[in-house]
Amino acid sequence: MSSLLRRLCLLILCLAPPLQAADLSIDLGHGTRTYSTAQLLARQDVRTISIPVDVAYKRSMRYRAVPLKALLSGAAPDDALLFVANDGFAAEIPARLLLKAHGAEAWLAIEEPEHPWPALADDKPGAGPFYLVWTDPQAMRIGPEQWPFQLASIRRLAPVAERFPALNPDPSVRPDSAVARGFAVFQRTCLACHTLNGQGDARLGPDLNIPHSATEYLREDLLRAYIRDPQSLRRWPQARMPGFDRDALSNADLDALLAYLRHMAAHKVQH
Repeated sequence: MSSLLRRLCLLILCLAPPLQAADLSIDLGHGTRTYSTAQLLARQDVRTISIPVDVAYKRSMRYRAVPLKALLSGAAPDDALLFVANDGFAAEIPARLLLKAHGAEAWLAIEEPEHPWPALADDKPGAGPFYLVWTDPQAMRIGPEQWPFQLASIRRLAPVAERFPALNPDPSVRPDSAVARGFAVFQRTCLACHTLNGQGDARLGPDLNIPHSATEYLREDLLRAYIRDPQSLRRWPQARMPGFDRDALSNADLDALLAYLRHMAAHKVQH
C-alpha cells in the first residue's frame, strides 16, 4: 500500500462517524434480557482489563469489560450456553467454566463507540461490538474456540445429545471409551464452527461427516497436522479455522477426537 493510500485511509477513518451502539441479548430460560453498549459501560462493575495474549488479535490488548458471570443470573453450573456471533460462529461453553469463583475468569469486553477496536485483518472487521475474553485462561485450559467475538446473543441450551441426536455415538459405545471422550472433545473444539451429520448450530465451516469424513480421505498424519496448523496443509490466508496446539488440544484429546470421527464415519445420517 502506498503512503498516499495510507494517508487517504487514515483520513477516511478520521472523518467517519463513530460506531453505533449495539445490543446484546441474553436468554437463560426466564425471558430475554437486552443490554445496550451504553448500559454495560455505565455499570459499576465495569473495569479496564489487560489481556497479554489476545486470541483474536494475537497480541496484548486492553478492554473495558464486565465480569460475565454478573450477567448470568439464573444460570446453573450444568447449563450449556450458546454464544452466537454476527458472522455465524456459535460457541457452546459449559456454564460451570463461566461461573467459577477461582481460576480463569470470563469477561464481556465492550467496544466503546468513541474508541473502536482495530480490524482483525486488512479485509476483516474488528472483534466488536462484544467479545468474550479470559484472564488467566491457562488455569482452566480455555481453548481458542472459547473466545467468541462479534457477539450478538447468549442463550441457554438443552444438552447437545438431546438437541442433536445424530451426533451421538452408537448406543453400544462405553461411556469410558475413547469414542465417548472424543465426543466431548468434539463438542468443545469443533461444534463452534461445524455441523456433523447435518446437525449443529454453527454454519461457519463444512459438515465433518457428510458426504465424507476427513478420516476417509486424509491420511491420519496429514489430518493431525491439519488440526494442529491448517495452513501447514493448505495455504489460504482467508481461512477461518484456528490451529489447536497442545495447550488447546492435548495429544490424548486429539487421539480421542479422531476416534470419534472415525466412529461417526461409519454412522452417517442423511437428512
